[in-house]
Amino acid sequence: MKPFRVDVPDAALDDLRQRLARARWPEPATVPDWSQGVPVDWLRALCDHWATGYDWRRLEERLNALPQFVTDLDGVDVHLIHLRSPEPGALPLILSHGWPGSIVEFLDVLGPLTDPVAHGGDAADAFHVVCPSLPGFGWSGKPTGTGWGPARIAAAWAALMAGLGYDRYGAQGGDWGSAVTTSLAAQFPDRLAGIHLNYAPVRPSSMDDLTEYERRSVEDVGYHREWGMGYSMQQATRPQTLGYGLVDSPVGQCAWIAEKYWAWTDHDGDPLRALDRDRMLDNISVYWHTRTAASSARIYWEDGFARPSNRNRLRQQEPLRVPVGVSVFPREIMRPSRRWCEQHYLDLRFYEQVDRGGHFAAWEQPDLFVDQVRRAFRLMR
Repeated sequence: MKPFRVDVPDAALDDLRQRLARARWPEPATVPDWSQGVPVDWLRALCDHWATGYDWRRLEERLNALPQFVTDLDGVDVHLIHLRSPEPGALPLILSHGWPGSIVEFLDVLGPLTDPVAHGGDAADAFHVVCPSLPGFGWSGKPTGTGWGPARIAAAWAALMAGLGYDRYGAQGGDWGSAVTTSLAAQFPDRLAGIHLNYAPVRPSSMDDLTEYERRSVEDVGYHREWGMGYSMQQATRPQTLGYGLVDSPVGQCAWIAEKYWAWTDHDGDPLRALDRDRMLDNISVYWHTRTAASSARIYWEDGFARPSNRNRLRQQEPLRVPVGVSVFPREIMRPSRRWCEQHYLDLRFYEQVDRGGHFAAWEQPDLFVDQVRRAFRLMR
């Protein structure tokens, strides 16, 4: 376990600004909305701020104020934040992000989770937080061989927690972090106090007698399958080809991720109402400075997302018997009902539909996210 600090050279920041200044832009879309992709004026404004107003060193200082480490797990260096609680009875908790996310999503929740008393909470809700970057993401190493799908990452997380001295712990995840978290629970159920998911891609056993809520959820999933999965098919089939353009062009990398801010956050037409420009660029900059467009996309390839047998499904694993908590945010890609979750999570301890927030729950609504995690684990500790 080696201490780690983020240190992007000045030359890299200068190169980014120069690339942004030299960018070649396409013509505007032939429609006035986002239906063909990110509008050029919106993206130009974001990239102008990246070049002239955004302060990377601010994020770097914030990260470096936290205890960061790199450790070898199954042949890959994994970057992590390990923040221990001052409370002796704290429950260890591993947080797993997804794509196009990073550990940046969790920065606003680390303090309240580890030191609830300092944030107006109860000491009994304290966690020792472990927050790793998935292999191929952020400052973790890029796997040089195949096999790094959710199951192998989950096994690496189990080794990580054991190496930190945590024999019993909780796990939390959304997006690919949900797949990793549920795989961790499936492979190592005796080590898990329970898991909490803010993305629970479970489907109904029958389409008969759907409630109005369930019907809307099914319709929204259908829309996502028709209009929202182009990125995933590209990443699942040709991640290397995609990587050349995104690693070379900051505008391309910015657009590739920013489209998901529009599609998956809770807003009324402009994703800047869910995440401001600096926070958007914090996460985009992590991808840019670590050159992880291709390596992060490969988790889709590893998962076999593009295979015909998988193409029309949202990720769902075998039923789980460990204690589970589920929080459903209103702009999530899939929003299961309680009865759907009960069919899949056989020990469902907590289920709640939240009134605001989207796919990036901890990032968009940190206070709500913390409240959900605390109340879920009160029933699983």
